[in-house]
Amino acid sequence: MPRFTLRLAAPDDVSPEEAASSFYWLASQRSSFTPGVGPSLGLLGEVRPLNVDFARVALTVFAADRSVGRERGGSNWNQREFELEIPVSDASVWQVVADELAGVIGFLSGDRWTLTFTSAQSPSEAVRLPGSTVSPKRVVLLSGGADSAIGALHSRSILAAGERHILLSHFGNHMLAPIQQRVAAEIERLIPGREQQHVVIHLGRREKRLDGSLYPTEPTSRSRSLLFLALGLAVASIYDVPLWIPENGFASINPPLGPERLGSLSTRTTHPAFLEGLSSVLRKIGAHGTIENPFREATKGEMFQQVIDLVGVSEASRFLSSTHSCGLTGQRAHHISPEVPCGICFGCVLRRASFVASGVTDTTAYIAPSSDPAVRRWLDSRSVEQQVRNFVRRGVQARDLATLGLPQSYPLRDALDLCQRGIKELGSLYP
Repeated sequence: MPRFTLRLAAPDDVSPEEAASSFYWLASQRSSFTPGVGPSLGLLGEVRPLNVDFARVALTVFAADRSVGRERGGSNWNQREFELEIPVSDASVWQVVADELAGVIGFLSGDRWTLTFTSAQSPSEAVRLPGSTVSPKRVVLLSGGADSAIGALHSRSILAAGERHILLSHFGNHMLAPIQQRVAAEIERLIPGREQQHVVIHLGRREKRLDGSLYPTEPTSRSRSLLFLALGLAVASIYDVPLWIPENGFASINPPLGPERLGSLSTRTTHPAFLEGLSSVLRKIGAHGTIENPFREATKGEMFQQVIDLVGVSEASRFLSSTHSCGLTGQRAHHISPEVPCGICFGCVLRRASFVASGVTDTTAYIAPSSDPAVRRWLDSRSVEQQVRNFVRRGVQARDLATLGLPQSYPLRDALDLCQRGIKELGSLYP
């Protein structure tokens, strides 16, 4: 079982054994992580200590997830087992919820986690002062995808005069940063006269360990969203305001495309059970954990319609086409920019269907269809289009949703109605 320890200091000489089992979050260039954000989160401001702790948990989980490969084939999400040791402000507080938090993280990643905590003093860091005297109404996660862009646009549209919000973006892949910045700028243009701050964070595990050896790299990174949430909550904790994580409810419920798949997206980032479970754990120990998905009951096409209502169909086409919802990797191997979406992963298929269902023109340049035989073979091997066609023909029943772990606060009849509306939108792409 892989075991990793997060360390906030490092000796001059690190043995290969310690380098292989440790992640070092340091203020110096020797850090295991990209520079800029230190382990006390001073760059973000006066973050609550328990939310600083949670960011350390999330970063350690993310780094471990990235460093242990999954076995291919089989079911049960290629489950792995991890043991993590994490330094926090008060280990006794976190140890009380260790098993419950491990279960929530496991629900997200499909793995089994064992968490232990040690008490450690936070390294001293300069703390960034607030950029405005006006407290924000909310913090909104802005990934660069269509759903988060719509959430940020909607948030800005409901701000009253003199109010503001904060958009928070995180990236590991550098190609995402300009997309996020472009979307934020478009939101300012489309909804003028409101105050907006865009915080962009580059935080990820480096390729090399402290001893110079290479980390193994697992490309799936289902836990990246945990880090995104932790950073968003860190900023929201400064002002004691909600964190919005906008995503259409159909994808959040994540109905399986077929009996052999755990879910259509193989992710549970905004699954109601995950968000409620995480909020519950954080509240129990006094950390800030107010998380809201304003589109929990909406399909993606219905979200697209909200953009039309706000800015008109022409601007909606321009705005939504500028977002990036692709979940496929491997473009570089075919000399294609990773910024170009594939068109055949579930994220792209659902996006294309939402354009058709809402009547908005999609000007996105997808890789598919391609005239290059090698690219065609690669796309065919990754495509979910046939599974989606089968899913649309088969439909979804209440018994299918009963296995998805929905919380008691989410009535099954509401989930069934939402899924049927989502399937109807997918059907508009495959009549």
